[in-house]
Amino acid sequence: MTSNNEKKLLTKSDINKVFWRSFTVNASFNYERQMSQGAQYALSPILQKLYPDKKELGEALQRHAEFFNTTPMLCPFIFGITAAMEEENATQEDFDPNTINSVKAGLMGPLAGIGDSVFWGTLRPLAGGIACSLALTGNLFVLLFNIPNVLVRYFGCHWGYNSGMKALNRFEELGLTEKIFTAAAIIGLLVIGGMSASMVSINPVVAIGSGDNAIKLIDVINGIMPKMLSLLTTLGVYSLLKKGTKPNTILLGIIVVSVLLTAVGIF
Repeated sequence: MTSNNEKKLLTKSDINKVFWRSFTVNASFNYERQMSQGAQYALSPILQKLYPDKKELGEALQRHAEFFNTTPMLCPFIFGITAAMEEENATQEDFDPNTINSVKAGLMGPLAGIGDSVFWGTLRPLAGGIACSLALTGNLFVLLFNIPNVLVRYFGCHWGYNSGMKALNRFEELGLTEKIFTAAAIIGLLVIGGMSASMVSINPVVAIGSGDNAIKLIDVINGIMPKMLSLLTTLGVYSLLKKGTKPNTILLGIIVVSVLLTAVGIF
């Protein structure tokens, strides 16, 4: 290692390599150390540049063989901070390399909570719902999901490298973590409510009376509460899932019940 504290060894091109490799972080997922091999692969270009000595390179790769797991979209942010710390380790004699894995381990949980809520719990259902409703004119899921995915990865990687731990400290000062959780929960509930009303269609053909004076049962129910049957069906499926019923069993049950009700003239 050198003792030049001001020396910058990594360039924007080097960080871009980490960004591109971050897309494969789950390619070698395993149940022992999960994303560790993906992290090694993503970081290996900068490690090879920072540590030309084979012994130091081996130690660096060994560091990143430890257990690692978080939301894939936020991995580049952690990798950016890791790159900055590895650069410090390569240029400062008194830097403790043990802090690198400590920071990585400390970031995994909080960022996984944020990333899972935003991407898996909110953005993916939202993009899927919109794409399903527009499937006849073209599937937009790839764009709706992956544009935010790619942008968060790219800017997160560079922001993590340029800001280092300052970014996390700023997050804590502003209380942004809790605000993001709350916003994601609200958006997620709005999306599920909108999808239940627009995509769950229950239209019984039963009518009260006959002829021109007949009143459709669905009009009466919707007059009490619009889309009540859609809501009750969604809540029924949700309660079955909570009880541990398998999704395939629920889908088969919906098909059977729909066919029977149609056969007796209710639907």
